[in-house]
Amino acid sequence: MFLFERNDPDHPWHPAVKDFPVVVGRSGLGWGRGVNAPVNLPGPVKHEGDGKSPAGIFRLSSAFGLAAPSKMKSVHLPYVQLTGSIECVDDVKSTNYNAIVDRAKFATADWSSSEKMRDVGERYRLGVVVDHNTDPRENGGGSCIFLHIWLGAKTGTSGCTAMAGGKMESLLSWLDPSAHPLLVQLPEAEYKKLQTAWSLPPL
Repeated sequence: MFLFERNDPDHPWHPAVKDFPVVVGRSGLGWGRGVNAPVNLPGPVKHEGDGKSPAGIFRLSSAFGLAAPSKMKSVHLPYVQLTGSIECVDDVKSTNYNAIVDRAKFATADWSSSEKMRDVGERYRLGVVVDHNTDPRENGGGSCIFLHIWLGAKTGTSGCTAMAGGKMESLLSWLDPSAHPLLVQLPEAEYKKLQTAWSLPPL
């Protein structure tokens, strides 16, 4: 992962910190649904359960973790503490598909499948929500995509992007919602093809 920032759209990008390793989906990448325009390039398209992380440009809208908000003063994104009733719905038939919900607030749940986020443990001690397949949402287009702590440098994810715990801590303290942070996630060859059109920083 490379972190870049700039003062405004008229200024050049410059590195914020030294790059560091991450892992992505165990099956690689597939084109996702983000803020970028549709891409007319070859490659798979991300869908539910494919084990791929989404490729494209995505907003980073909020954070979550195990600790109480009072312990997370260094986090600037909107933050949700994971209680035992917080779930991310991956049931493609649900009206709450690809949403993080508090099950305790629902008299009746219309989903039969979800990720009970607190039960994930250390990997979700800290995390960031990646706004993939959110506006508009397509049922079956992929759900519950996050940045989070990895199991290890050689273990892929189910579709998220993961890193060492210390890097996750540093990333969360750096992300500033007023700067409209984005995740750009692409294979190297596609990055080079889209660099000019998408005004991406040189690597």
